[in-house]
Amino acid sequence: MGDMGLLGGERDGVLSVAGEVVGRAELAARARGVAGRIGGAKSVAVRATASVDTVVAVVGGLLAGVPVVPVPPDSGPAELAHILGDSGAELLVGAGDYGLPTVPVTGDFSGGLPEPSDDATALILYTSGTTGAPKGVMVSRAAVAADLDALAEAWAWTADDVLVHGLPLFHVHGLVLGVLGALRTGSGLVHTGRPTPEAYAAAGGSLYFGVPTVWSRVVESGAAEALRGARLLVSGSAGLPAPVFDALAAASGHRAVERYGMTETLITVSARHDGERRAGQVGLPLRGVQTRLVGEHGEAVPHDGATPGELLVRTPTVFQGYLGRPEATAEALRDGWFHTGDIATIAPDGWHRIVGRASTDLIKSGGYRIGAGEIEAALLAHPAVREAAVIGTPHADLGEQVTAFVIADGVTAADLIDFVARDLSIHKRPRTVHFVDSLPRNALGKVQKKLLPS
Repeated sequence: MGDMGLLGGERDGVLSVAGEVVGRAELAARARGVAGRIGGAKSVAVRATASVDTVVAVVGGLLAGVPVVPVPPDSGPAELAHILGDSGAELLVGAGDYGLPTVPVTGDFSGGLPEPSDDATALILYTSGTTGAPKGVMVSRAAVAADLDALAEAWAWTADDVLVHGLPLFHVHGLVLGVLGALRTGSGLVHTGRPTPEAYAAAGGSLYFGVPTVWSRVVESGAAEALRGARLLVSGSAGLPAPVFDALAAASGHRAVERYGMTETLITVSARHDGERRAGQVGLPLRGVQTRLVGEHGEAVPHDGATPGELLVRTPTVFQGYLGRPEATAEALRDGWFHTGDIATIAPDGWHRIVGRASTDLIKSGGYRIGAGEIEAALLAHPAVREAAVIGTPHADLGEQVTAFVIADGVTAADLIDFVARDLSIHKRPRTVHFVDSLPRNALGKVQKKLLPS
């Protein structure tokens, strides 16, 4: 279907983005106007602000079968030049000063539109660039549709819902799930502009998306009580610390649904609306998704809930490849399995726990393989600790030592080291604890461990 099921039918959930309201019919007319003007372009850029114009521009690209490149609105000159140059974007849809011909997001189009194939590229999303220049991830229309349908099933997401979130519209979480998901299911959408606790409390939705930082602030502000009337609270983009999970449950009456995914795979693992939710775990594979764990040399890792390994996924939602980087694509996607670079454990009952990134969260110390996420969870269980990040730093004897960076009050490094050693194996205790005022985070609240001193 040319509009991917986004614009037609009887479903007419109203969209509100940063206070601007648009109905499905008006959105369709404006998006068709965009589609009629960009047909045949190699790709188009969109300055992805929290606005109705951004939604119109993205849907217009989908209607035209033209890949859309969402650009973070706060991109610096170097990042912007890289994204525009690498993607080959020929037009800018909507406002912005990118040195490209501009297509407005107003007006209608009475002519016929193409019927894009399911394998046409819908989006080119850029990675965070933690291991080099950001790579363009090509995501097909079929992948988007398959993922949204699987999530609708897992979360019982229907046209009767009203989705609330305030997440950026240049990532999978905010754009694909948080906008295209609402359009495909027919649910209403309230994008709060910014994900403030006050805005979440006032929105009156049934389904809420947030990242751990958002949920932490919702709890601390007292706004969680206002969410008792919701149906489902979903957390993603980073692990939700157990203390926040518990506090949110106590204040709102909802045990949050956690889920896992990547730009390259979209969402692949999640707890379900009608199943249990376990703090610190991301649930079971979605419909059509297979997972397995491998060791450093490709050997199978047992699904015993304790042994960490690299998580591999085979899914109909996998990306088409990194734009212009066939070698990087071949390295990541082998024999039909995407190598996530994330370290995980899988329990005998299939539940997944994400330990962290192989590049920063797998610490090899004294012959042991240690997951940073487990130690972070242990630190966060201490009542004095508000935030924690753990990395491996060079050690002359051990190879690497466990080093923690924490935001805490009224506690010493020795207290925290002993606290972790009481709950975990002695070799997992931090050898060094640094007290800091803040941790470096990206737009979705993920700690940027590459920026921590080593």
